[in-house]
Amino acid sequence: MDAGLLLRNGRAFLIWYLSDMVSTTASVMGTLLLAERFSGVGVWSREQLLFLLGYGLLVNGIAGTFFSYNVSHISRRLGRGQLDHTLIQPLPIWMALLTEGFMPISMSAVMLPGIGLTLWALAHLPVVVTPAWIALLVLHLLASTTVMMAFSFLWGSLAFWAPRGAEEISSSAMQIVSDLKPFPLDGTGPLFAAGLLTALPVGFVAWMPARALLDLSQSPAADGATPLAAVILAALAAVAFRRGLAQYGRTGSQRYSGWGHRG
Repeated sequence: MDAGLLLRNGRAFLIWYLSDMVSTTASVMGTLLLAERFSGVGVWSREQLLFLLGYGLLVNGIAGTFFSYNVSHISRRLGRGQLDHTLIQPLPIWMALLTEGFMPISMSAVMLPGIGLTLWALAHLPVVVTPAWIALLVLHLLASTTVMMAFSFLWGSLAFWAPRGAEEISSSAMQIVSDLKPFPLDGTGPLFAAGLLTALPVGFVAWMPARALLDLSQSPAADGATPLAAVILAALAAVAFRRGLAQYGRTGSQRYSGWGHRG
């Protein structure tokens, strides 16, 4: 766990924590201001947009809680030759990656605003929160997080072949997904929306699951699109990563950076 900084220097941790919370809130402030100024965007009401934003923050918070320390940016570990740190551990690689990135204390700075926005929105929406709806929410949150992680591993696996270039490309692709996820894609046009559901699966991070949870899609097929996308992307990422591991076993890496393992 990430309790080291808190235990070493509580004041420094508090400053960092509050700064991270402010940064998290600022990342969605543009959409919040639009929603407040125009009482919504397109078919989305102000409260529905707040739910969309809260959901997106929850996905970021879950990904950060379990996949920090560059596990969620796997191209950095691969591109810097730090996979050896994981391979020498007496654990399966999937288990090592799943446990190395656990950062619950620090990432609560993202989870708490996400929980707050989501609860506030639900309190003002005609959504009947039943056990079945909560189960659907959990399913979509896990699916959206899987989409993000699979997308990162799919692009990041290129670092097995092109360490420096793939690290930059993967980081930029993940940044685009993070920047676009707070916006509803209803008015983007079919071609652009298709691109944001395939090449850049932004729509599956918040837009599609929020539509399903708020009953905006009115289509059973659309409601199940996010879990299906998660399965497909996870399968593709697993194939790419396995092939990359075979390549790494033959060639290794000539670009080792010891300081970046926890960077």
